Amino acid sequence: MGKVRVYDLAKELGTTSKKLIEVMEGMHIDVRNHMSTLEDDQAQQVIAILTGKSDTEEGKPQKEAETVEKQLVPPPATVKKPDKKEKPRHRSVEAGKKLRRPRNDFKRPTVKKKRPQIKVEGQVTVGELAAHLDQTPTQLLAKMLEIGMEANLNQSLANDDIELIAAEYQVDVVYETDSLEQGLLSPEADMDDHRVTRAPVVTVLGHVDHGKTSLLDAIRNANVTAGEVGGITQHIGAYQVDIKDKKIVFLDTPGHEAFTAMRARGARVTDIAILVVAADDGVMPQTVEAINHVKAAGVPIIAAVNKIDKAGANPDRVKQQLADKGLIPEEWGGDTVCVHVSAIRGDGLKELLEMINLVAEMGELTANPGKAARGTVIEAKLDRGRGPVATVLVQDGTLRIGEPLICGNISGKIRAMINDKGERIAEAGPSTPVEVLGLNDVPMAGDLFQAVSDERIARQLATKRSVKIKEAVQRSQKITLDDLFKQIQEGEVRDLNLIIKGDVQGSVEALQDALSKLGLEDVKIKIIHTGVGSISESDVALASTSNAIIIGFNIRPDSNARKLAEQDRVDMRLYRIIYEVIDDIKAAVTGMLKPEFKEIVLGQAQVRKVFKASKVGNIAGCYVIEGKISRNTPIRLIRDGVVVHEGRLASLKRVKDDAREVLSGFECGALLESYSDIHEGDILESYTMEQSSR
Repeated sequence: MGKVRVYDLAKELGTTSKKLIEVMEGMHIDVRNHMSTLEDDQAQQVIAILTGKSDTEEGKPQKEAETVEKQLVPPPATVKKPDKKEKPRHRSVEAGKKLRRPRNDFKRPTVKKKRPQIKVEGQVTVGELAAHLDQTPTQLLAKMLEIGMEANLNQSLANDDIELIAAEYQVDVVYETDSLEQGLLSPEADMDDHRVTRAPVVTVLGHVDHGKTSLLDAIRNANVTAGEVGGITQHIGAYQVDIKDKKIVFLDTPGHEAFTAMRARGARVTDIAILVVAADDGVMPQTVEAINHVKAAGVPIIAAVNKIDKAGANPDRVKQQLADKGLIPEEWGGDTVCVHVSAIRGDGLKELLEMINLVAEMGELTANPGKAARGTVIEAKLDRGRGPVATVLVQDGTLRIGEPLICGNISGKIRAMINDKGERIAEAGPSTPVEVLGLNDVPMAGDLFQAVSDERIARQLATKRSVKIKEAVQRSQKITLDDLFKQIQEGEVRDLNLIIKGDVQGSVEALQDALSKLGLEDVKIKIIHTGVGSISESDVALASTSNAIIIGFNIRPDSNARKLAEQDRVDMRLYRIIYEVIDDIKAAVTGMLKPEFKEIVLGQAQVRKVFKASKVGNIAGCYVIEGKISRNTPIRLIRDGVVVHEGRLASLKRVKDDAREVLSGFECGALLESYSDIHEGDILESYTMEQSSR
């Protein structure tokens, strides 16, 4: 028979891998997971026991087979019938004798003192729980460290964590629900026998042009890529695929930004993440970003090594690169499933789908279709003809036309539902992606939704949630180097999360190495992501989700990233010298930061044309795309997100006249002092420095 994998043996015996692993653990056979291999004699022992055949040569009793078999099939419940002849348990009293009560042996029943209670509503942060327990934040954080829990002051706690902490203080927890929410949501009893197995939700991530959509296209046998602009995915698509009477839901995202955006709003949509890596290209910067995002979400990863049919494909090199990033393949003794596939020829697709079903089987994914529908918004848009349209994924219950819906802080009533094939449907069960019409406004990706019974109360609750969101935004506090020392003293910060972006990989590695060697007592530095190139919106989104500080070395953020950082109040620090980064972080931890010169960006202009003048040098014909360009302020020349020159303007003209400043939307001519290496597409950034106290 030879060696056989656990999942192949489970398929042969008609059982699940999880149950088979439990049986083998009872037989003291050491297996790690469903991909582990068994020797021939071990497989024969398992088959003999599960099929009820005893091995007479080794003298194995039949009872062992029955004992292990009971682990797979639970015995039916039996009801004990009352015995008519059974005597009453009370002691009989003989005639003529009195029953005396012993004096010394009588003990009054002890009345347990009722423990104090704390009442919590909704999500509770560490700081709020400290107030409930009449403790200072520092005292509570110290107690949490004693029981092995690490957190910061603004971190939300799960109900299990709250109960564990309250038990340390001999306090009971009572969960209160807003009366409006309680009447609206009307929680239903969720019995185990009502739950059914649901389809897994799979997200496909990876570097651009590594074949994510083509791989999904090959699985669905439908040409999606050809209908999209430039062959690149333009929006989040949710598709349901039928594979041998089993369904799998695929989310085809335009990148990991959407993945992080949904996670930032508390949505756990994805059950399995497929990381697509081209065999001829290897692990690229966006691949590393995707790995970091998925690891932060705690989602199982399946690595799909694509394009194995191309010349120059080297799957072993890809596996080595993945191992360097912490994803060790199973055949090398790790936990990451790696599958070789070709989206063009269809190689390895069957094995990939089998691995998806196996990982889903080990996760035991279930849902109750009889409940009111709950789920998550995958994407949303405002359609000119249909109004607000939301693509939602039903995760539990059944969604029906005509039901009122509460979606984050937006309400509505379902007028129509359209599935992934463009067909109108009347209802959608668990793990079904549908397009919903009838909402009053456009929700955010990652918002949770629920079908309710009363539309009027849904509108009231939506209004109340909007007010709470505004209050939460005003109270929210992101970590910055300026107030790092204060937050450490108050016990709010234990870990300092950093994102490092630089102009070249060597600088990033040097900075990462220098920061990792800092011996700081009060705070632990954790570098959650590094990369080369300008600071993007994806970096800001990850920093906002992880409460991190972005360190930019010799690079600049793009316009959208800067605006998003201001909106989410993410601290971005830009440097040109490595030791300044080290000094600033050391000083921030010890509370000795010197007054800084804060940079204020006045505006940006794009170089549209370069005019060569023999006497003065190259003149940049520019269009001001944002703010204003001033002649008397410092100027910075940026190329592909990297600063290539800093200086001043020798001349600034509007048409033929000298100009002191040129506003957004106008063209101008700019001449740099003692610098002529200007290219079309470069960005001129005008800025000023203002001193501010720490």
